[in-house]
Amino acid sequence: MVIKMKDTTELKIKKTIDKIRPYLINDGGDLEFIKYENNIVYIKLTGACENCPMMDITIKDGIEQLLINEIPEIKEVRNVS
Repeated sequence: MVIKMKDTTELKIKKTIDKIRPYLINDGGDLEFIKYENNIVYIKLTGACENCPMMDITIKDGIEQLLINEIPEIKEVRNVS
């Protein structure tokens, strides 16, 4: 069985997201991994995070920075609504 690089990266992304989720859940929200494509991670914020006025800051200064620090090939994180 051959493991593709994308699959390995997606596994790292999911493990990193699992580190973030408890903080979001504690505030009444959550985070769902949608896909990884062209070095961009697509996520969906749900619950209280979905309509939070701090959503952009949470994504760019929190989630995106953590993912890029853990997985350097990631270039951006985008929220899908």
